[in-house]
Amino acid sequence: MSRITVDGEPLPFVEGQTVAAALVAAGRLAWRTTRVEGRPRGVFCGIGVCFDCLVTIDGTAGQRACLVPARADMTVMTREDGDDWTGRRGVGDDWTG
Repeated sequence: MSRITVDGEPLPFVEGQTVAAALVAAGRLAWRTTRVEGRPRGVFCGIGVCFDCLVTIDGTAGQRACLVPARADMTVMTREDGDDWTGRRGVGDDWTG
């Protein structure tokens, strides 16, 4: 089975899974929090419309985990502090109310 590295730990994935699917399959339902109230976020829409599943992949921040196919030896860093990775205020915040 292939593996990605998430926050320094190996995580198995099945060929064809996205990074988000691999995280969910491993039991990680949330991997960052909102800035304002610290609410957990992970996959929300699953189709790249929202910004709830942002991660850093191989050093590139602001990647939507639901859109990026997992590949062997990929390095993924999650965030728990709710920082805005896009450089735009409000993106990734709790816009759902």
